[in-house]
Amino acid sequence: MSRSQALLLFLVLVIGGGLAIGYITLPGEWYAGLVKPSFNPPNWIFAPVWTTLYILIAIAGWRVWDRGLSVPQEFWWVQLALNFLWSPAFFGFQQMGLALIVIVLLLITIIGFIKVTWSSEPASALLFVPYLLWVAFAALLNLSLWRLNAG
Repeated sequence: MSRSQALLLFLVLVIGGGLAIGYITLPGEWYAGLVKPSFNPPNWIFAPVWTTLYILIAIAGWRVWDRGLSVPQEFWWVQLALNFLWSPAFFGFQQMGLALIVIVLLLITIIGFIKVTWSSEPASALLFVPYLLWVAFAALLNLSLWRLNAG
């Protein structure tokens, strides 16, 4: 497989997987009925932000794969699994507490990826910084939604 084919595969996997999970777990009436914090962004912002982040995630994954960096690859696959698990936990099962655990684990994994790639593959580490910032914001949003709508 050529490098460009591998990059395309990473892009299709991450963007396609993210869009498919997003489509399967569309927010719907349950989410619309939740009490939202004042900093809750408008719904239209999520698709372009996540699409951009998925491109960065795919490129970072491809870069560590292309360089044969095994530990960063492990972190990369774990973060992708956690990323893809969050929407079903939050929107699908409507379990905000479970989703909060998933997103905190995701944050830890993103930080771990950045840490293990910082010296060997700094470009990949930097590609994850916007992802880290957005997921930190999303974790705060998840926590706020959970607290505002608990029991």
